[in-house]
Amino acid sequence: MSFFNPKGASAKSGPKHIVDPALQPWVEKYRPKTIDDVSAQEHTIAVLQKTLTSTNLPHMLFYGPPGTGKTSTILALARQLFGPDNFRNRVLELNASDERGISIVRDKIKNFARQTPRAQAVASDGKTYPCPPYKIIILDEADSMTQDAQGALRRIMETYARITRFCLVCNYVTRIIEPLASRCSKFRFTPLDSSSTSARLTYIATAEHIHVDSTVIDTLISTSSGDLRRAITYLQSASRLSSSTTPPTPITPIDIQEIAGVVPDVVVNDFAAVIGIEVEGAMDIDGAKRRQNAFEPINAKVKELMREGYSATQILTQLHDLVILHPTLNGRQKSRCALVFAEADKALCDGADEELWTLEVGLRVHKAISL
Repeated sequence: MSFFNPKGASAKSGPKHIVDPALQPWVEKYRPKTIDDVSAQEHTIAVLQKTLTSTNLPHMLFYGPPGTGKTSTILALARQLFGPDNFRNRVLELNASDERGISIVRDKIKNFARQTPRAQAVASDGKTYPCPPYKIIILDEADSMTQDAQGALRRIMETYARITRFCLVCNYVTRIIEPLASRCSKFRFTPLDSSSTSARLTYIATAEHIHVDSTVIDTLISTSSGDLRRAITYLQSASRLSSSTTPPTPITPIDIQEIAGVVPDVVVNDFAAVIGIEVEGAMDIDGAKRRQNAFEPINAKVKELMREGYSATQILTQLHDLVILHPTLNGRQKSRCALVFAEADKALCDGADEELWTLEVGLRVHKAISL
């Protein structure tokens, strides 16, 4: 189906863009429509709720890890303030990672900021919106803006504060210059807790009519590390993979780990067992035999991991977490292992051979926990 409107065609012939919900990414499809729909972030939502009643919005700075709802929150707030009709002419959203130079600040942002907002129009959906007498400029990934661009933004924020509010969205608040940060009310977005993530994923799975059990949800939560956007993307990918067969195959935790690029737990546990770490459910290896000749079984296991194409960095990251959280290893053993992992991480970042360093870590961790 073509959406191209040939020259001379009537503008009223139909909408220019039609989004098929079946082809829409679930991240966008289930993006919160109101700030009440935002998962977790209770403190931030409570403060912003008051702005809906007073319509007195300050300049804002949203910061925190990816996928915690920063952009979704300000977009939902803007829709509740202005409604669908005024949203386009009252809100300017820019991704500062693409448009981060001083020319964008001086031209595009300044031109929009200086325009006086239009008078409130009657909402087409019949609802009443506050529609306060100012516009909102959203600068996503503002920590990617150059120092000069951030400096130029200071004066614009002050000059047009009566008719324009700014919302800066970033991952690293330390990359925002202090004069700019001091002009904004700061809101910290924390990684989502397991219960909030689980509730949202369960809701999406139910709405999409796919069956996922608790183990799959737990795997989505562990592989996404508090990033709800990433968890939803993994769930959609797993759903597409499941529905590609007839009849559809059930979604399993291993499917999620494969999609996420994570080494399956059974593989990491087997490697841990070979190097002398006791893990429940791993293959049984005779301890006396392992201590007598550690090199051969560890070398064979490393070669097997490399043949399977697993990333050395990912293997060592998961092995590190397993060692640090292990219930029976003592603090001295864990500290020795942590030094080995740190040295390996530096070497791999510098481009060292993955197989050699995986073998090196295996042998040195084996030695560290044997002392």
